[in-house]
Amino acid sequence: MSQPFWKTKQLSEMTEAEWESLCDGCGRCCLVKLEDEDTGKIHFTNLACKLLDLKTCRCGDYANRSKRVRDCVRLTPENVGELNWLPDSCAYRRLARGQTLAWWHPLVSGRKASVVEAGISVKGRIRSEEGIAEAELEDHLWKLPRAKKPAS
Repeated sequence: MSQPFWKTKQLSEMTEAEWESLCDGCGRCCLVKLEDEDTGKIHFTNLACKLLDLKTCRCGDYANRSKRVRDCVRLTPENVGELNWLPDSCAYRRLARGQTLAWWHPLVSGRKASVVEAGISVKGRIRSEEGIAEAELEDHLWKLPRAKKPAS
C-alpha cells in the first residue's frame, strides 16, 4: 500500500489539488492578528477577515481574496515556513516543519467534521471584523483553543 502524498512529497512537489486539500478549513489563518512590537509575538483575536464565511470557515471569495483584502497573504511552498502568524495546528506549517498531519485533519480522519469535533475550527466562536475600529482590536484578543484528545 502506498503512502499518502503528504508523507512522500515536499510541499513544492504537490499538485494544486493536493496543495489545496491541505487546508483543513479551520479558519484560524483568517483571524485578525496583532503583533507585539517589542517581542514580535503574534496574538490572535476573535475577529475574522470580512471574506470569511462564519458558517463554513471558508473564504467567501477565494479566487479574488488578494484583490479584495489588501493584506491577504497567499500561501506558497516558499513562504509557509517563514510565516510566524500561521497557527501551529496549520497543515502547511506542520509539513514545512517536518511534522505530520494531526489526527483530526480531514485527510487523516477522512471526515471534514473532525476539525470541528477536535475544537480546532473557529466555527461558532468568532465574528466578522467589519464595524470594529482599529482602536478596539485589543478588546478582542483571544487564545486559540487546543485540540481535544481523539475519541477512543
